[in-house]
Amino acid sequence: MDTPTAAKLGFYPATHDRGLIVHMNVWSESLQAVRGLIKQVLGEKGVDSENVESVRLVASELIANAVKACGHWVPVVVEVEMTSTGIWIKVHDPNPHRLPVRSRIPPNDPEAESGRGLWLLDALAPGWDVALTPVGKQVRCLIPRQVTIPQQRAVSGSDFPDV
Repeated sequence: MDTPTAAKLGFYPATHDRGLIVHMNVWSESLQAVRGLIKQVLGEKGVDSENVESVRLVASELIANAVKACGHWVPVVVEVEMTSTGIWIKVHDPNPHRLPVRSRIPPNDPEAESGRGLWLLDALAPGWDVALTPVGKQVRCLIPRQVTIPQQRAVSGSDFPDV
């Protein structure tokens, strides 16, 4: 059963037995709030700190990509759900036309201006995908059990081509 928590303008979270779902307009305060809620909910459910940080990092990356695709204050739905195979992170935004595109530039290339975010998704959530929906798109990632953040953190840039 979903349990609403601390709803406020542009931010409506609910928790359930396997995770959480948040409807929100993206801005710095809502991003911080969803990261904090992920840490709280997964921590209460006994998820180890390394996996919690991986989930927070992937969620942040997906939310940032939604902002790049749609603009600031974009309405998104963020879902985090624990399963027997790992933790699903799903971010739904309203723009079905700007899809993530993997860069051909290596992530450690000092000349690269963007594309590291998708490399990070590949490292933490291999096999992530995008589903088109009637109202936009949903990027879905599964962090398998026992995955940790690589030692060298990637710096996110724009992972969407200009349209």
